[in-house]
Amino acid sequence: METATAPSREELKDHLIRAKIAGDVATSRENNLDHYRSLANRDPHYMFGLTLQGEWTYRDILSLMAKSAGVVADPEHRYGQDTIDPERTLDALDAMGDRIAAVLKRDNPRVLVATGHPTGLLTTHLALARLARERGAELLTPSETRSFASAGLGRKRRIRYLDDVAMLDDGGALVHTHDPAPMQAMLAELGDGRPDLVIGDHGWAGAAGEAGIETVGFADSNDPGLFVGEAEGKIAVSVPLDDNVLPRHYEPMNRYLISRIASGL
Repeated sequence: METATAPSREELKDHLIRAKIAGDVATSRENNLDHYRSLANRDPHYMFGLTLQGEWTYRDILSLMAKSAGVVADPEHRYGQDTIDPERTLDALDAMGDRIAAVLKRDNPRVLVATGHPTGLLTTHLALARLARERGAELLTPSETRSFASAGLGRKRRIRYLDDVAMLDDGGALVHTHDPAPMQAMLAELGDGRPDLVIGDHGWAGAAGEAGIETVGFADSNDPGLFVGEAEGKIAVSVPLDDNVLPRHYEPMNRYLISRIASGL
């Protein structure tokens, strides 16, 4: 599928740091901590459709994010730079690749791919959807053009697919979203024909994991919901990374991930 050689682990690590996909990322410490507090307060915008079984206080969430994503563990570090550990990103990419490969080895696998980050991670989701199709998977596209009201945002948003990757549009542009409602509607329409695997982020991944579907996802250091979902066993793998750098910067990561999947087939 890919003509260029996949980078080695060390080569990709260097690239992740240079491109600020991991290492010293653009997401500020203040923003991270604000989102951790919001999740601890059970703000639906940060829960991504997940229901949390544990208490998950602010300190619990910070501790988990230090362990899972590599943010600074010190609660007294409240301002300035925060980090994502590239080794954790690489470990999670390997785990994600192995999970995807295991599903693609099944007979007639059904896969659903969706992203709430069309300005960044769309390129990664498109690459994974292409690979799944080429390996014989059925790419599911339920609820196309189904619309949803977005409080305070004016226009209705609709599900739209680009090369079998689900996103939301507002009639004129693809939009960023945390909303779990579109995935919930898609799964309701599919009924007993649910996917064997969901690849996603934000509410797309959270709602799928909450529904008991094997789900792998990408999450920024300010998106703790999927990491808590992973800790509670609802999300199979959450990959920590900056989810909105320039799309071209994800290309080496895409090649690495596809190579990992191919090695497991």
